[in-house]
Amino acid sequence: MSKILVTGGIGYIGSHTVVELYNAGYTPIIVDNLSNSNIKILDQIEKIIGVKPEFHQFDLCDIQQTASFIAANPDITGIIHFAASKAVGESVADPLKYYHNNFFSLINLLNAYREKEINFVFSSSCTVYGEPDILPVTESAPVKKATSPYGNTKQIAEEILEEIAGAYGNYNIIALRYFNPVGAHQSALIGELPNGVPQNLLPFITQTAIGKREKLTVFGNDYDTPDGSCIRDYIHVVDLAKAHVAAIKLLERGNPNGKYDVFNVGTGNGYSVLEAIKAFEKASGQPLKYEFGPKRDGDIIQVWGDVNKSSTELGWKAELGIDEMMASAWAWEKYIHENPLD
Repeated sequence: MSKILVTGGIGYIGSHTVVELYNAGYTPIIVDNLSNSNIKILDQIEKIIGVKPEFHQFDLCDIQQTASFIAANPDITGIIHFAASKAVGESVADPLKYYHNNFFSLINLLNAYREKEINFVFSSSCTVYGEPDILPVTESAPVKKATSPYGNTKQIAEEILEEIAGAYGNYNIIALRYFNPVGAHQSALIGELPNGVPQNLLPFITQTAIGKREKLTVFGNDYDTPDGSCIRDYIHVVDLAKAHVAAIKLLERGNPNGKYDVFNVGTGNGYSVLEAIKAFEKASGQPLKYEFGPKRDGDIIQVWGDVNKSSTELGWKAELGIDEMMASAWAWEKYIHENPLD
């Protein structure tokens, strides 16, 4: 069983990917500094897969600890790199935190493998496309100037990865450009667990429905879209996790596209904020209290992905729809309401 290092593996997408790696026959090893995650998720993962994954708590920004860990684990054959700060608003308020965390962790990992062959899957984002000129947006669309330090870290990280893949012969790299991950594992034992006020739409929806938040604010209702609200490509987190397994498998086979490649990871469908709210109300049976607020600076009006390349070359496609996304997110919200992990 190949050993795959999952950085940030206690977090939302990381924990689901650990489960799917195990289901696919891999041995996941987790590194997480727990700055934005809850150690009790490790026990939740164990409840799902029946074993507790190997876990190491340290900060990948520490160059010595990172190098020592990699040297002590020579049988790791692949890395899935999630560990990064990820809140757009916080990145605007504290850009140095984002440039430090997101670049030092990446560079320290890459430096530790200067003399070894490694398969590397990077957690990127559709934010690199900005406001697309053509929809659905393909991987060949131009990368536009980032509207936040968070988005800038994804753009620059992709540039770093492409350059080192070209300069050295031992890095085999895929960057997955996510659209909007939502939902939770079908067991309702793991899901999105934001610290403080949620930065993403769906946990704000579920927290409002459960009574934790008084109401939801929909930012803008006069965009140039069919119902006036922003449109996004929502993808179930389990489908997203499986995309990482597919990426590791492609790198193990040898990617015919070369040492560096990028893939869109979405459903290929766009849903507006109001459509997402209606889908949640249908799946949960819970009416949602919401109001319209002013537009937010930097919000993309509409974006969804062309996922043909992922289907034909990565061998992956999303299987779960908007109903499953909403129902699983609601089941998770009810679970943690009754079984708090604090």
